[in-house]
Amino acid sequence: MRSLILFIVGLFFLPAAVCAHEAESIKVVVVGDTGIGERAFHSGFVAVQNAMRREKADAILHLGDFVYQPKKFPKACDPKYIDEIKKTLVQPYAIRIFVAGDNDLPPQKWKPKASGCWDEIAPLATPFDRPAVQGPKPGTRAGVMHLETALFVVLDVSAWQDPTPWLKPVTDAARRKGLWVILALHEPALTTAWYKEKRQTVLKQINALGPDLVLAGNQHSYERFYPMGIPQENGSLPVVKQSKYTKGTGVTHVVSGGGGATFKPFADQQGKSKRTAPDAVFDALAKRALMFHYISLIISHDTLTAKTLRVCPPQPAPGEKQNPRWHADDAMWNNVALECDGKKMGVTLFDEFEIVR
Repeated sequence: MRSLILFIVGLFFLPAAVCAHEAESIKVVVVGDTGIGERAFHSGFVAVQNAMRREKADAILHLGDFVYQPKKFPKACDPKYIDEIKKTLVQPYAIRIFVAGDNDLPPQKWKPKASGCWDEIAPLATPFDRPAVQGPKPGTRAGVMHLETALFVVLDVSAWQDPTPWLKPVTDAARRKGLWVILALHEPALTTAWYKEKRQTVLKQINALGPDLVLAGNQHSYERFYPMGIPQENGSLPVVKQSKYTKGTGVTHVVSGGGGATFKPFADQQGKSKRTAPDAVFDALAKRALMFHYISLIISHDTLTAKTLRVCPPQPAPGEKQNPRWHADDAMWNNVALECDGKKMGVTLFDEFEIVR
């Protein structure tokens, strides 16, 4: 197993030991919206987490929504869910970066089936770096972690405020030291799955910070957008349509919610015009699919490579209660295929992009 050092440091500096490891690479597996709980497709989750374990990664980044439990306003988090998280998403990984999803927080009127498991999940993650003594600080569910040649930043969309005051000094310092900057949040700043207008708010605030890569979950799909600059006032998105490009070309946003949660068709496939993304967003879209998957990041000093692995689990047996499709009998599925339909079970490379210095 490659050497990996977790640096618990202040936000504005890194020890010189980082430089000694710049030639090494680390592997991080990324997954979101996993299939734990009765409302998910557990077979999909089992197939994904087995494939991720075979990667022998140094770290896991979970993009939120660990559990899909069935009860409205549960009074407590069922311990069986935490036991499964420990076995599948904690024990195999030395470093664990966890993002809180809306299904992980306490149930609310607008989210009555939220699991309320976050208080039990959060302590299973590797602690964030200690924040700076002075100046603005992140909230309790946000923070940063330095791993060898990369800075990972977790943002909290459930209590969103522009992170620039506390985060810009950190990302500026990371770039001066030659680190890759990777942001993670639950609800994406950009998606074609179920569109919410964020171009002049969350997307602009994130892109202005200049990270190399932004990873999100929430939407049970895979979407990759080409590297882009800061959104223009008219909503247009400056994009560079390349899958291998130089660091600094733009910010690549990826939505990865294929860890076992059931699928819904994209809004445009459902004919939901109010939730269909504008043309400018589709123009920035490189690839998308409804599939179980995870992402493997290989991060060295000179290169950041991302490989998206499609995972096709065994097909549900006739009459089986679980189904990878949300409301499987709904007519909306008549003309919508899942990426694994008609394909053999197993793991296959689906997408790949690379950023070089």
